[in-house]
Amino acid sequence: MQKKITAFIPYNNNGFTTLFVAELAKNELVNEIYLLANPDCKTNVAGANILKIDNLFSSKTIINIIEKTNSEYILFLTQDTLIELGQYSLERFVYLAENTDSGMIYSDFTEIHGEEKKFHSVIDYQMGSIRDDFDFGPLLFINKNKITNSDLHNNYMYAGLFDLRLSLSRNSRIFRIPEFLYSTIAEDQRKSGEKLFDYVNPKNREVQIEMEIAATEHLKNIGAYLVPDFDQITFDEKFAYEASVIIPVKNRVKTIGDAIKSVLNQKTNFKFNLFVVDNYSTDGTSEIIKKYADQDERVLHIIPLRKDLGIGGCWNEAVNNNNCGMFSIQLDSDDIYQDTNTLQNIVDTFHKENCAMVIGSYTLTDFNLNELPPGKIDHSEWTPDNGRNNALRINGLGAPRAYYTPALRKIKIPNVSYGEDYAVALAFSRNYKIGRIYNSIYFCRRWDENSDAALSIDKQNINNTYKDRIRSIEIMARQKKNLSRI
Repeated sequence: MQKKITAFIPYNNNGFTTLFVAELAKNELVNEIYLLANPDCKTNVAGANILKIDNLFSSKTIINIIEKTNSEYILFLTQDTLIELGQYSLERFVYLAENTDSGMIYSDFTEIHGEEKKFHSVIDYQMGSIRDDFDFGPLLFINKNKITNSDLHNNYMYAGLFDLRLSLSRNSRIFRIPEFLYSTIAEDQRKSGEKLFDYVNPKNREVQIEMEIAATEHLKNIGAYLVPDFDQITFDEKFAYEASVIIPVKNRVKTIGDAIKSVLNQKTNFKFNLFVVDNYSTDGTSEIIKKYADQDERVLHIIPLRKDLGIGGCWNEAVNNNNCGMFSIQLDSDDIYQDTNTLQNIVDTFHKENCAMVIGSYTLTDFNLNELPPGKIDHSEWTPDNGRNNALRINGLGAPRAYYTPALRKIKIPNVSYGEDYAVALAFSRNYKIGRIYNSIYFCRRWDENSDAALSIDKQNINNTYKDRIRSIEIMARQKKNLSRI
């Protein structure tokens, strides 16, 4: 049998690596095995070579891996973790790599939790899967012949593997095997809600800068990069109200009163109202909304006729109401505005920057408004020139979000309860300038009843697939926009 695989494994003197090397060495498909170690490593493992590296994901490491590979395929582990190969899994990787002519292959896997094993499915790669946190699992199988060396950068400290993956996606196919081909130990045990904000953690800033550069170059290569040229906005339509706050809600009896009060306490020099779109609550939420609506004419308690609405559909109900103001401003039913000047700040930003959308900054807190790490989320990575391109790489643009209502009415918000805000923000950024507020004006409360607090792998996969699809749609729209200019 031809030796077709060169394996590269992170190494930190863990015993499970020695066992994995021994397992690989017995397989007739494996040509050579390299341990990726820090420069001070002096340990030898029988059957493996030591390759000293600066950073596991640097351009230098990726180039060294390519140069050391004297076989058709590269097996690359992206984590220093236990791996147990399934029955004939390497043979399966090779077979499918050959028959799909793919540049990179990955598979579902099984997570080891003590004595228990849990299935961990991953999702299919698509055009819009350009976020750097895409979950491939820890085992990548790469076709060396599909790598175009001239397409790779050589100076990334953190984005080398990301750059390679994007290059492979342009020049070949990235293919998922929907089979559980290996087992591994679950590395990140945090709940889904605790991982949401990793990409905006200030500690990760150097990494994110490189990821943005790599993603931007990718968008240029596929014709989806947008130059900083925006459609102009004129606020010349007449509205009875300058602004409307929109709160979609279902069964938030513990928080809806706080949200409503934070709106009614706003101090402004303009007229505003509040739409609370009650999506058939059954826990007492409706009664609380009605109480406020009876006491204050600014509160509109909207119960849709339709019973098939998600959060996006509830937004459509409010945005297309004749009483909706010139600016539609978001507030989630879990959250509150940080002070009494939030609405004034947002509306002033619209007029000052002449933009079609404004996005503020918020502070993460617990239910009792105690600050949680990483604290303020201001998306300071945003730049006027490249923010709308980098927005395709990250999972959100910030909050609170506010829109010029006539422009929002043209888009029609997707009738879903996850990703609808991201889809609208990307669509706005394709054509319009987005204004930013970098001081915190909003409290985002994290608690056990948040809809994304502790999602199963299957639910995370559904959400991630949808957001990747949103990105795919947006990339195609931007490619079309650029072609129309030629």
